[in-house]
Amino acid sequence: MKVRFTVNGHAATVEGDAEMRLLDALRDVLHLTGTKEGCGEGECGACTVLLDGLPVNSCLVLAAQAEGREVLTIEGLADGPRLHPIQQAFVDAGAVQCGFCTPGFVMSTYALLRDHPAPSEEEILTALEGNLCRCTGYVRIVDAVKRAAVQLAETRLGEARARARETA
Repeated sequence: MKVRFTVNGHAATVEGDAEMRLLDALRDVLHLTGTKEGCGEGECGACTVLLDGLPVNSCLVLAAQAEGREVLTIEGLADGPRLHPIQQAFVDAGAVQCGFCTPGFVMSTYALLRDHPAPSEEEILTALEGNLCRCTGYVRIVDAVKRAAVQLAETRLGEARARARETA
């Protein structure tokens, strides 16, 4: 079976059996190893990616279900060697310890902040409830999301000011 989809803005084709999971297509075929397999049962969130903009557990999605769709992984966020502001906020807040769960948390945070640029703490906790961490605890992770929201707001404001200067 061949499956064609877009991953991190690039066309991809994977070939495998009908039961190949999206997680395996990403890691084993496309060598995008930032997405982690934790539980393999959709309980831990370590394998979270965005499928057509929505966070999904890639261990529960068949690769065939990605046919013709858009997948965004942790590798698709950074700009070359420069971390995405959400990734940097996780580092700055000390929200990464072993780092195994971090890609899933970052992808869930990305979806949250895209749709809710200034989330309440309750909204943050709700958005992250499908992601588990065994090392850091959630205080630093929530702090990282709050830091990322501020950083992204400042970035948007700076971009808006730059556009205003260009058109003036």
